[in-house]
Amino acid sequence: MKKASILLLIIFTLTGFAQVRIPVNVMFEILRCEDERRFDATLEKFMRSSKPEIRSRAALAAGRIGNEKSLPILIRLAERDESEEVRANAIFAIGEIESVKAAEAIRKILLDENQPQRLRALAIEAAGKIAAANTKTNSDALQKLRESILDALENEARKKAQSRTLILKGITAAFRSQADDADSVVAFFLTHLDPRIRADAANAIARLKSKNYNEALRAMLLTDPDPIARANAARTLGNAQDKDSASILSESAVSDDDLRVRVSAIRAIASIKDKDAAKELLIHATELLKNFKKSPFRNPVEKNELLEITTALGVSFAQSYDEKTLEFLRSFRSLNQNLEPEIESAYATVAPNEYLETIKKELRNEQNWRSINAIAKGLEKLAESQDAKPKVDAVSILRTLLNKAPVKAQPAVLSAFSAFKTKDAEDILRACLDSNDIFVRATAADLLAQFPPDEATSKALTRAFLKSMQIDTDYDDAQIAILNALAKLDKGAFLQVSTKAFSSPNYLVRKLTFNLINEISEDFKRDESAFDKFVGTVRPYDSRNRTKLGQVINTKNDYLRAISRITRKPKAMVTTEKGKFTIKLTPENAPLTVDNFIKLASMGFFNGLEIHRVVPNFVIQDGDPRGDSNGGPGWQIRCEINMLEYDRGAVGMALSGKDTGGSQWFITHSPQPHLDGGYTVFGYVNEEDMKVVDSIVRGDRILKIEIIETATKGIKRQNLK
Repeated sequence: MKKASILLLIIFTLTGFAQVRIPVNVMFEILRCEDERRFDATLEKFMRSSKPEIRSRAALAAGRIGNEKSLPILIRLAERDESEEVRANAIFAIGEIESVKAAEAIRKILLDENQPQRLRALAIEAAGKIAAANTKTNSDALQKLRESILDALENEARKKAQSRTLILKGITAAFRSQADDADSVVAFFLTHLDPRIRADAANAIARLKSKNYNEALRAMLLTDPDPIARANAARTLGNAQDKDSASILSESAVSDDDLRVRVSAIRAIASIKDKDAAKELLIHATELLKNFKKSPFRNPVEKNELLEITTALGVSFAQSYDEKTLEFLRSFRSLNQNLEPEIESAYATVAPNEYLETIKKELRNEQNWRSINAIAKGLEKLAESQDAKPKVDAVSILRTLLNKAPVKAQPAVLSAFSAFKTKDAEDILRACLDSNDIFVRATAADLLAQFPPDEATSKALTRAFLKSMQIDTDYDDAQIAILNALAKLDKGAFLQVSTKAFSSPNYLVRKLTFNLINEISEDFKRDESAFDKFVGTVRPYDSRNRTKLGQVINTKNDYLRAISRITRKPKAMVTTEKGKFTIKLTPENAPLTVDNFIKLASMGFFNGLEIHRVVPNFVIQDGDPRGDSNGGPGWQIRCEINMLEYDRGAVGMALSGKDTGGSQWFITHSPQPHLDGGYTVFGYVNEEDMKVVDSIVRGDRILKIEIIETATKGIKRQNLK
């Protein structure tokens, strides 16, 4: 009882409600509703509370749950609540639900100049989300919503006193909406005085695939003092395949002081395939390789840049057998512990026959799954060859690998083999649906979906789905892939399987089945109660199900512990092979996500794991116990989407779809506005510590994570080894 009494006095700091108390019993119920994806009378009661802090938090929960039944209350709160904070969370929540039913309400708030600018900014963000989620829907309300985004941006551009937040969120909304003439409106901001606005404008033009502003973007790349703006300008010129920019891209790729700019320029050169620019990259790579050889690290920092250059050289000198390029590729290849996909792909592209002869010798003794995975990526490139002989040889090698490759490499081998479209490809893929490995089965299903419909395929997929329901307990990838494949190839077979799918304890399987049926049938659309009948809420974990996937695994004590952390200011001290950095966790914005992360860290889950994904100027990603990007902890947590932004150093949960998070997390190298409102932000790394993050290369290891929490008295430390 004493512990409970202490918990009841916890003070919550919510956005805009500094040091306002929300009773623990209320917060507990709200978290349960969120976790169960349950909108009912309980949450509705809190949305109608006399206390604004409770209404505000309940509105956010309704958005996370995503049930359209909450829209009438949310719209009322957004339009008329006396508290600006309640209105803000209601508008944000409406954007998360992404329903066209709320389009007109959001449009009115956005275009009302008398509204607080913060609310209009949230409204334009919500408008972008609704438009992006309903691209296949034709309605006047949606068209007006798209137009309102551009109107609001144009009006803001004319003002002397502008809302920075509205402009930034509006630029993101413009590219999400794909509205007609969005690029011309966004282009107003390419010369804005605010560097972040300039950078976001360039990013949006890239995502809109516009080729109309190359001159302004060249000027930005050459003269802008902000590295993110320069990087985004380079990227946009590459997307536009602007060959007139080759010389300045080359200069930026080898001379810019900021790695993010160099990387973006290197990728742009790969897009335009300019050989003169690529030759400059080769000279730069040769110098980098000298530093690479001198580095004291197992994975030298220069590797990130060298891998980017390698890809650019591959596409620029395809099938050229250019000796200087090959000399670099052979040297770089020999210096790595494992073969790398980028190097294998470039080597195979530049010199197909030499590559084939090289790997024929190496594969006799190669057992490392990462190296075989990389070789498969290289062989897959040969499917694009105009010469028949490399194709024949590649298929022969891949046939051998189908039988002898380590199981973690088999998905890559299957993908490569499928690319050649051999006569027996479908037979082999169908046979792989009987594999003991779930990711081999998932890959086979994904690949079969790319072939024409076939009765044998439908039967094999049906058998594989029923088998997966029985044996797969830690991952649901096979079930998800098979359902998608059946829905595409054989609607009748899919509908037969759907009955079994709806009996799954896994909320994600039931929800996917429902959504797929909605795409091929009108039945559910006519029944407003269909979702509740067939999908329902996320159910409590039951050990008799033999799986924790898509179920609520939190207990009352778990919720209370997560709530108590809101005042403790927890941090995660991460020790890597390259040094240490600290994550300032944000339990006030994502309590269950933070609790899950701390629980895994306390188990030593992350200790010794390789950082399996590094994309320079985007993210580093960790938390995969398999190391092949597929791994997780054996359970899933629900997203806790919040208003925190993906600036540089943001820490987010990696997903393969909504509510699929588990143990994989990432850190952003630079602002990524397209991730805002789509992935849970649950922490930040400060600028000083980002120097360590910037130095991390794929394959570097996390040695340990230490959690530090401020307790009631002093500091509570947990040494996690």
